[in-house]
Amino acid sequence: MALDLHGGPAFVAALRRVWDDGDAVLPLDPRLPRSWRDMLVATLEPTAIIEADGERRSLEGRPTEDGDAVVIPTSGTTGTPKGVVLTHDALVSSAYASMTYLGVDADCTWLACLPLHHIGGFSVLSRALICETGLVVQPGFDPIEVEAAAVRGATHVSLVPTTMARIDPTLFRRILLGGSDIPAGRPANSVATYGMSESGAGVVYDGLPLNGVGLRVDADDVISLSGPTMLRCYRDGTDPKGSDGWYRTSDLGAVDRETGLLTVSGRADDLIITGGENVWPVPVERIIERHPLVAGVAVIGRADPTWGQQVTAVVVATDADDPPYLEDLRELVKAELPAWCAPRSLELVVDLPRTALGKIRRREL
Repeated sequence: MALDLHGGPAFVAALRRVWDDGDAVLPLDPRLPRSWRDMLVATLEPTAIIEADGERRSLEGRPTEDGDAVVIPTSGTTGTPKGVVLTHDALVSSAYASMTYLGVDADCTWLACLPLHHIGGFSVLSRALICETGLVVQPGFDPIEVEAAAVRGATHVSLVPTTMARIDPTLFRRILLGGSDIPAGRPANSVATYGMSESGAGVVYDGLPLNGVGLRVDADDVISLSGPTMLRCYRDGTDPKGSDGWYRTSDLGAVDRETGLLTVSGRADDLIITGGENVWPVPVERIIERHPLVAGVAVIGRADPTWGQQVTAVVVATDADDPPYLEDLRELVKAELPAWCAPRSLELVVDLPRTALGKIRRREL
C-alpha cells in the first residue's frame, strides 16, 4: 500500500490501518513531480495507493510477503530506483536496540520531522509505535515548529547536520544525528549514527554497533553489516546480502584496534586517486569549511591527463564578491593532511546540489 501523504496524524493513522490489515507500506514523497511519482509506483508495484485527499485507489501491483512492514524507496540517482523491503521483525529489532542504547523508556516523546519516505524519518515513527512512546509528527522540518514541539514536551528527535544547525539543540534530551557528514563539534546531547535503508536505519551509534548488529571492515576498507535489522531483500526480489548474511555497503572506513570505534571515510565511489595517492573528500571538506570565506564545499576529482584525477574544491563563498583564494585553501589543508590532499583547482558555485537529507550529490558536480 503506497502512502502519498504528508507527515502528520493522517499518515500515522493510515500506517496503523495498513499494518493492522497485514499489509506493508510504501511511503512516497508527496512533493514529487507527478511523472516521477508515477515512475516509482510503476517500478515498486504497490497494490493500492492512499492519496492526499484520503482516497484509496487500487492498482495492478504485487503483494508483499507475510511479515513485510515497509518498502523504502531509494533515491534512484544511479538508475532505476529500488525498494528496500524491511520486515516487522527488523523494525522491532532496530527500535529496541536503539532505545536500549539511548537508555530511555516510554516516558520519552519522539518528534518526526524528517521526510517519512527516508528510513531516517520513517524509523522515528516505527520506533515510537513499537516501543509505545509519545509521538509528534510534523509535515517537514520547520525550525520554529521543531523548537515549539520541544517546548511542548518532545524529548527525542532525529536530525541531519543542516537541520540541527537551525535550532537550539539543547531543547531536546537526545538527538540522533545522521544522514550526512557529522560535524566534529556536535552537541553533547547528540548521538552520531551510521546506517542506511538496507540496515533498517542507523545501527552504529557513536562508532559502536547496536546490540545484535555485526560490523566489520573488509580488506578493501569497505564496511559490511549484518544482523536482525537488515533488509529481507529489494522489491525486485534480489538479496544484496552475501551467503553469510553480510551486506557490503558502498562506504569505506576503519575500526580502531584499541577502542573498537568505527570511522567512516566516505563512499567508495567518492574516492579520488591522484598521482597514485588516495584522497577521501570528507576530511578535506571538513578542513576547508572552517575557512571564514567558505559557506559550503564539495571536494571531487576531475579528470586530469597528468594526475589521473585532480583534487577540486567546489565552493560556495560566504560573500560572492570576496571569494577565497585557492592557495589559501591549499595551505589550510596541507597544515593537517598530506600535500596531495590539497585541492589543485577551485570552482565557485552559487549552491551545492544536495539530497533531502543534506548529502552532497557529487555526481551532479
